[in-house]
Amino acid sequence: MTGNNIFDVIIVGGSYSGLAAGMALGRALKNVLIIDSGKPCNRQTPYSHNFITHDGDTPAEIAALANLQVRRYDTVKFFDGLATSGIRTEMGFEIRVVPGEIFTAKKLIFATGIRDIMPGIDGVEACWGISVLHCPYCHGYELRNEKTGILGNGEYGFDFSKLISNWTKDLTLFTNGTSILTTEQTAKIERHHIKIVEKEIEKLEHISGYLQNIIFKDGTTSSVKAIYTRSSFEQHCTIPGILGCELTDEGYIKIDIFQKTTVHGIFACGDNASRMRTVANAVAMGTTTGMMVNKDLIEEGF
Repeated sequence: MTGNNIFDVIIVGGSYSGLAAGMALGRALKNVLIIDSGKPCNRQTPYSHNFITHDGDTPAEIAALANLQVRRYDTVKFFDGLATSGIRTEMGFEIRVVPGEIFTAKKLIFATGIRDIMPGIDGVEACWGISVLHCPYCHGYELRNEKTGILGNGEYGFDFSKLISNWTKDLTLFTNGTSILTTEQTAKIERHHIKIVEKEIEKLEHISGYLQNIIFKDGTTSSVKAIYTRSSFEQHCTIPGILGCELTDEGYIKIDIFQKTTVHGIFACGDNASRMRTVANAVAMGTTTGMMVNKDLIEEGF
């Protein structure tokens, strides 16, 4: 640590996006603190795909290598802990971290991700990222031509059925109750031989997160290899909102093309600011953010 806990930039969140921002800033000779509580949203996911040079590696392997490489830059420091509050100061910002330390920086980057809110079905959370999935670009190839389900209804269920049918034709849409699909949507789904099941789901039967059976409330079951669904979410960290950062209508931190939030001096990158929820996108956003923050610091100090 710097002796007085003062940095050019504090990055809250030390997963892919935060580490990428840290590397860009470390290479720009900036004094940086990365604060991370060690709970990435994909910690249950067994393998990561569609990230060139790391296709098929585990999320933990990618993060560990990234962490090791960022630590080679002497001006980048790490603090393992949870950031709990932040305030604006004359120097920029203060971030308070459990168990009570306070760090100061001119600029803040939030790379804090989002927290998924699971539907109230027993077994979904245990299977999340393993056999209950959100992204066919991350998992679809491995599940190609497999018996696959979609948990959804209405417009979302219709749109996701179209998308997932690219990877498998053995597809069932589980509406978890009465379908609210339009007549036209139902007809189009059925023309593509996608089954629609309107039974309410009691629970998912699984072994260590790998789906075995869907158990319906009427006692019947259905077997699929995996289920795609889109959970609702909330911001993993409340500090940006406390500091005045606006959110989009969807709930993401609002940023411009330079990764700047609506509060001067605060930037955001990764899943908290983008619906494109992939490791590759998180890294790209983090690198861009580090470069933009460095440019701001140079412009202000020149």
